[in-house]
Amino acid sequence: MVKHRPNASAPTLIQKLWLFANRLDLYAPLVVMLIIGMIVLSASRFGLVLWKLDRVNATGKLAEIFIQGLRADIIQLSLLSLMPILLLPIFAVAKWRSGWQWLTYFWVTFSIVLLVFLEISTPGFIAEYDVRPNRIFVEYLKYPHEVASMLWGGFKIHIFAALSFVALTHYAMYAVMRPWLRKPDKHLQYSSPPKNWSVSKTLITWPLVFLLVAFGIRSTLGHRPANPAMFAITADSMVNTLVLNSAYSVTYATYNLIKETKSSEIYGKMPREAIFKHTGAIEADIPTLTTLQPSHLREKPLNLVIILQESLGATFVESLGGVPVTPNLEKLKEQGIWFEQLYATGTRSVRGIEAVTTGFQPTPADSTVKLSKSQKNFFTLASLLEKQGYTTEFIYGGESHFDNMRSFFTGNGFQHIVEQKDYKNPVFVGSWGASDEDLLNKTHEQLLAHHQTGKPFFTLAFSSSNHAPFEFPDGRIDLYEQPKATDNNAVKYADYAIGEFFKKAQQSPYWQDTVFLIVADHDIRVRGDTLVPIERFHIPGLILGADVQPIRYTGIASQVDLPVTMLSLMGISVQHPMTGRDLSRMPPNSHGRAMMQYNDNYGWMEESEAGKQVVVLRSGKAPAHALYDAKTKHLIESPVPENALALEQRALANVLLPDLLYNEQRYRLP
Repeated sequence: MVKHRPNASAPTLIQKLWLFANRLDLYAPLVVMLIIGMIVLSASRFGLVLWKLDRVNATGKLAEIFIQGLRADIIQLSLLSLMPILLLPIFAVAKWRSGWQWLTYFWVTFSIVLLVFLEISTPGFIAEYDVRPNRIFVEYLKYPHEVASMLWGGFKIHIFAALSFVALTHYAMYAVMRPWLRKPDKHLQYSSPPKNWSVSKTLITWPLVFLLVAFGIRSTLGHRPANPAMFAITADSMVNTLVLNSAYSVTYATYNLIKETKSSEIYGKMPREAIFKHTGAIEADIPTLTTLQPSHLREKPLNLVIILQESLGATFVESLGGVPVTPNLEKLKEQGIWFEQLYATGTRSVRGIEAVTTGFQPTPADSTVKLSKSQKNFFTLASLLEKQGYTTEFIYGGESHFDNMRSFFTGNGFQHIVEQKDYKNPVFVGSWGASDEDLLNKTHEQLLAHHQTGKPFFTLAFSSSNHAPFEFPDGRIDLYEQPKATDNNAVKYADYAIGEFFKKAQQSPYWQDTVFLIVADHDIRVRGDTLVPIERFHIPGLILGADVQPIRYTGIASQVDLPVTMLSLMGISVQHPMTGRDLSRMPPNSHGRAMMQYNDNYGWMEESEAGKQVVVLRSGKAPAHALYDAKTKHLIESPVPENALALEQRALANVLLPDLLYNEQRYRLP
């Protein structure tokens, strides 16, 4: 009797995939992951390039973005393959094969779902930060409550899109990977091969496969393995991140977070004595220790209030080239010291806090607000003023543990912290806590109470209303635009709260004994098509109160100059480790310098007779030079200047110095 083979229908696409992959036996699921992963990441990159096609075309690197993108994708997929490949020899024997099938089933499914989730999250992240998910994405995972509130308040569509795609991907991967769990069918030509590889064949090929995976991760025969710097093929930082994939960007950011204490060396090394020479520091217990001789001698030093404004960059100040949504700030500037060329040190709130409260220069590492060695015995204005007999206080509308602020502040001189739970019957509470109106009402109450004690005080108030999803109470302002929940409207509301606060403050008994600083932590959505978008680091700054006389300071100034200047105006003669300049002792048109940390790039700008010269230090790349036109807010390409080497050395020394001070714990009071 003749046995008839069942009629075989045409193989499906999934069956064709396994027909190809199964020729490699135990390696088959990893081959499937490679093929699907390449399709997912390439499709995502294609979509992102279409979205940002104008900026991509401006670079002239369209083809190279896709070619180098394949290389970045191979790196990430090789990383995902590494752990299973390392375990494979254990499962080579027949009795363990079912364990290998289940392990790789779950591993491949999880890996593809993760890749899809990160890619689906990318457009929203780029819209907010002008870069693929990076260290900010990783850091925010520590604050689920705040981030969940923010996402639900302003990114519902993104949430549902991400969850839908993740669910669909999981369902699709179940269909794709199901054949891998089945036993081979000898009757179907396109099913698993009827014969498994021998153990010896698997073990003989394993070293070669391992080397291929290792080379895929390294991606070069050069001295250094591939890293994001190798994919920086344009002058537009956002476009450079399109070359990567989001999983690789997040993986590398996580790796850097682990090694962050040495991160300034990504720009190069310099002998210790050269660092001191180019920065004016000396080899001593506290290398930057300075004695401040105040510009205003006072029998009784003034109180200090710093109002740190969330994301209120120059883009929201009409007289600084922005939109007209800060009328109260424009009026107040006529009463004090107004900075026309003030630049933030970074793009995050903790970087602004670091600069304004500690005077610490920026590095590629995270802000010292979050690093372990700076959680106590690290210099802050509060630690200094506490020793001078001041009451020190931090006031915030949200939860003070966010971005590690509570730990840093309580460990470094702040005696009292007011946060969301301390507000009784607030006017308005949004995703990020009590509104700016509530914050400044509470600040006014606290200042009145401090004044009644007769003790000097230092208060830091940090706003949050100008933060996505841009929530604020109705009926306070005439909206600048529709719909209501926009950054321009949120800033106009923040400006309203500032105006109302100073109406009360100027009529209060503490006014004549207090100097106020209003300054932004950073601009909103810092982005641009240059290595460092200097125009987006431009922020407003205003000092007023007590006997402060109106001045327009037109020279370049940095956030790190502000705490030194405030102490001088307060009339405090003291030793401190800050490297900032006392601007109150300088002519308003003095040539200055500013430093800006932008992702992995470090910008150094200094003023001279030649103009505003800029040098940008980059990881794994030669420094770039340009001139900055403050009127047009554009970088101008120029020949490498004669003083290029000196500029580069000053910039490098000034980014290596804070690393040295942090790691050796020498940024403190005597």
